[in-house]
Amino acid sequence: MYPELFTIFGYTISTFGLMLAIAFLVGSWIAGVRMEEEGLDREQASTLLIYVIIGGILGSKLYFAVDVSIRDGRPFWELFFARDGITWYGGLILGTVVGAIGCRVHGISVKVFADCAAIAAAVGQSIGRIGCFLVGDDYGRVTDVPWGIRFPEGAPPTDEPVHPTQLYEVAWLLPVAAFLWWRRKKSPFLFGEYLALNGLGRIVIENWRVNPVVALGMTEPQWIGVGLIVLGLGGWFYFSGKEQTSTS
Repeated sequence: MYPELFTIFGYTISTFGLMLAIAFLVGSWIAGVRMEEEGLDREQASTLLIYVIIGGILGSKLYFAVDVSIRDGRPFWELFFARDGITWYGGLILGTVVGAIGCRVHGISVKVFADCAAIAAAVGQSIGRIGCFLVGDDYGRVTDVPWGIRFPEGAPPTDEPVHPTQLYEVAWLLPVAAFLWWRRKKSPFLFGEYLALNGLGRIVIENWRVNPVVALGMTEPQWIGVGLIVLGLGGWFYFSGKEQTSTS
């Protein structure tokens, strides 16, 4: 575990912050490659990724602050401006919305850009999860499996071995990214496949995490996972139908 890299001018640079920056840089490069494949200017990927980054960070903080303030009664603004506390799904939701706005502003098809960003999102998310692992955040339940890991400086600290669920997600998302790359010219809606596979992975991995059950034996992230599957498959069937209609 390496939660902190160094301190400069009194500001601590965390490994999570570094991995987050790497995730956005790698994601921007992959999205650029995909945009070039689609006959678009790959330089626009960086411009649109700025929209996604702003929406993603804002959404992840908003989701975290609203969720924790409701559940634990802690002050909203204190949570919002805290350095810790970033929720991926909040970032995914608002990042997608703001990214779509950016597409409208710059005259790019929202659907095409979403498809170009699908592989980048899977790879970027996996890099971010490595950051979570390095700082000891979002780990799973206490376990006696041989690969259980202690996070004595984690958030919160634990001296008991726990499931490294951050790495479980990496082990799921990287093959998903490879599958999406293979599907990139075959799929009617690649971003929908990313959403559905993302949701499926979270539903399964939640079985080793510590989030409380909220309804019907499922946790909040599992219900979000169900929503992502519904949205992803719904979009996939919608664009599949349009594709069939245009070729008939």
